[in-house]
Amino acid sequence: MKAEAQSDRRLTCEVETTLKVIGGRWKVLIIRELMVGVKRFGELQRALPGITQKMLTQQLREMEEDGIIHRQVYAQIPPKVEYTLTPLGESLKPILYAMHEWAVEHLSHIHSKNQI
Repeated sequence: MKAEAQSDRRLTCEVETTLKVIGGRWKVLIIRELMVGVKRFGELQRALPGITQKMLTQQLREMEEDGIIHRQVYAQIPPKVEYTLTPLGESLKPILYAMHEWAVEHLSHIHSKNQI
């Protein structure tokens, strides 16, 4: 039992690390948008109704610092900035697909519990 508790504690630590990188309301949605390809700031903002310019900027900076996205700035007037997933960001795809499949599989159960 002691070994199992120690294993659970270790797993929790790594799960917390993953949640720090992709957690919150917006990061997974930003990753979802970048999974289909390169996006500019305005495209991301339009694709995420309800996100403020300040919040999008903050989330993109955090994700860039974590190595999840790459920010490419083109020296032109007006400035052009594009965002893409890095290889590390691409490695999150299976996690997002697994989350999607889990929700599809359990959606009816979740909805029935929330209506009580």
